[in-house]
Amino acid sequence: MRARGAVLVVLLLLAGCTGGAGPAPAPVDSVRFASYDFPENQILVEVYAEAVRRAGIPVSVQHGIGTREVVSPALQQGVVDVVVDYLGTALAFARPEFPRPPVVPEEMHAVLSRTMGGRGVDVLAPAAAEDQNGFVVTRAFAAEHHVRTLSELAPLAPGLVFGGPPECPHRPFCLLGLEQVYGVRFADVLAMPTRAATLEALLSGQVDVGMLETTDARLAVAPVVLLEDDRALQPRENVVPMVRAEAADRWGDRLRKALDETSARLTTDDLVQLNRAVELDGRSVAEAAALWWDAQ
Repeated sequence: MRARGAVLVVLLLLAGCTGGAGPAPAPVDSVRFASYDFPENQILVEVYAEAVRRAGIPVSVQHGIGTREVVSPALQQGVVDVVVDYLGTALAFARPEFPRPPVVPEEMHAVLSRTMGGRGVDVLAPAAAEDQNGFVVTRAFAAEHHVRTLSELAPLAPGLVFGGPPECPHRPFCLLGLEQVYGVRFADVLAMPTRAATLEALLSGQVDVGMLETTDARLAVAPVVLLEDDRALQPRENVVPMVRAEAADRWGDRLRKALDETSARLTTDDLVQLNRAVELDGRSVAEAAALWWDAQ
């Protein structure tokens, strides 16, 4: 029932249902991309969508559809055609009860491909670019408490406030994983609407620990410390495009080649620079993607 409701939400968004005249629905004669509700994923979707445009294939993009609970069913049920995901998180979401999940990217990709293939989705080759969940404190906090690792954070956590995305308490690689792997239990948890808001709350003292992606460009300029994941909670998170099988068949080699060539070029440093262009330099996600392709 939850999945049906999620897909209905996506259908309404794609149709631009606002109670009156709204945007036209995404055309069925285009490759329909959808992004998750955070900036980096929107950037990645634009990078891959731009490659498809330059291959001469019509494209439509719908940004910020929601979390995986919304977007994954929409992909499987044919509401959207392409989603750009992260290998470890995508596998954990697709196979939450997998008894011994693989840790090597090639094996993770093989299991994800088999799983999603049975649901009408092709998992293409992953990129070298990788992004994981990261947990940060201010430099002042790290110096005062002599904290550099998540293990060292654990005994302090009962007196601390955590800030992160609303879904974090239920994610195996966010708060749920911190509790299971490190025994970290915070005094309070505040839901943050954006990563920028998380950083602001951290620097203002509203929260003591925040979640930011490891490729967040602000890590290089803000007075914060990324805590070491010394017990390897985070899986490998290579960027990986997933395509509805019917769309892949319809558009053929041109679509697959455009997406595969993008993955072959994209590095983690590229991802950091793309994030910087949007988060620090004020570019739109479409501008950042087009500039990256022009530089290629």
